[in-house]
Amino acid sequence: MREFILKNGIKACIKQNKNTPRVALTLNISIDEPERHAGEYSVMNRLLLKGTKTHSSEELAAILDENAIELSTEMKSDYLRIRFTCLNEDFEKAIALMSDIILNSTFEEFNKEVAKLKGELTAELDSAKVKVSDLFTRTIYKDHFYGHSYTKILEEVDNITKDDVVSAYENILKHGRKSVALVGDIEENGLLEKYIGLLPNATENVSNIPEHKLTSKEYAELIKEDANQAQILQGWQAATINDREYPMLMLLNIILGASGLSSRLFLELREKKGLAYTVRTSYETHLKSAVFSIYIGTEPNNIQTSIDGFKEEIDKIKNIPVSEEELHNAKNNLIGKQQFLSETNAQQANIMAYYSIMGKPFNYREAVIEQIKNVTSEDLLACANKYFNDNYVLAVIRP
Repeated sequence: MREFILKNGIKACIKQNKNTPRVALTLNISIDEPERHAGEYSVMNRLLLKGTKTHSSEELAAILDENAIELSTEMKSDYLRIRFTCLNEDFEKAIALMSDIILNSTFEEFNKEVAKLKGELTAELDSAKVKVSDLFTRTIYKDHFYGHSYTKILEEVDNITKDDVVSAYENILKHGRKSVALVGDIEENGLLEKYIGLLPNATENVSNIPEHKLTSKEYAELIKEDANQAQILQGWQAATINDREYPMLMLLNIILGASGLSSRLFLELREKKGLAYTVRTSYETHLKSAVFSIYIGTEPNNIQTSIDGFKEEIDKIKNIPVSEEELHNAKNNLIGKQQFLSETNAQQANIMAYYSIMGKPFNYREAVIEQIKNVTSEDLLACANKYFNDNYVLAVIRP
């Protein structure tokens, strides 16, 4: 792996994987300002592939299809991700198209895409599982950019104009810090400099997304009359990728609910108590905040029993040290997942560019794996007691 800086200050990384027929590139652009209206960045992302000054959206789609180039954009909370995979021999064609899209998008079809977005979000929210996640997100991140959930977007999207979207994009492009990762069997001969090196870049930008602190217990409930189940989501604010407890929370996630049949919540609440078909935990980290949550879908008359089951398992993890065998198995599970999710060139480019845009080295995954190996049961006990406190959000959807 080779790291270097382009002439415009963009951090770049090239990893050669010999004898792979397709090359992958991921470019991340940091998001450092909250959007003015919920949905502004989502609309912007949808419009980026709707044509440039030289190609209509139809022409762009045809070129990508004819050359088997998979090019996409994705809006995350802290960055805009633009990526592609293509045959090795088509690399310059693909990176030239990416550069054209970044610099010359015309943001056509604004009204059409806003209407499609509203229809898609409304359809998504018909799912009680999506609805409880939406309720949880806008409660735990109330009045914060990270809390711009589907319902928040639907409330505000009609206030957005095309000029708002273009202005927001120009600001992101001009002031956003950028990182690019290239992976494949390819000799880079100056094409990154030629096409990515001409992008504007801010090397010392400061994020104006505010910190967020949950300081009390919050309960949120919605009635969904046609729901067949109750949906429960409980979560706490937790350490981010930049905190020392990051690997510990990843392991707690595996132990409690992210390892499927062997996780504690699955065994206790599903297998032993028969409360649900699905019960899981998740750990999602942004740059300025993170959330550790527990989810279950259950019969409405089991709501309190399920909540009590959450508390019982959280109390155990806070008071009883994890056995060496369980910790060993959790480490193997997590490290295996890390390796599984970085098998392809595209996955490797994504993870390297992600770590870089979050302020870490491109090869930070290797450091994370070492950190995971060094976690002790005492570390997990201290981490659980620090973050699984009385300041949490409990969101419930019920019929």
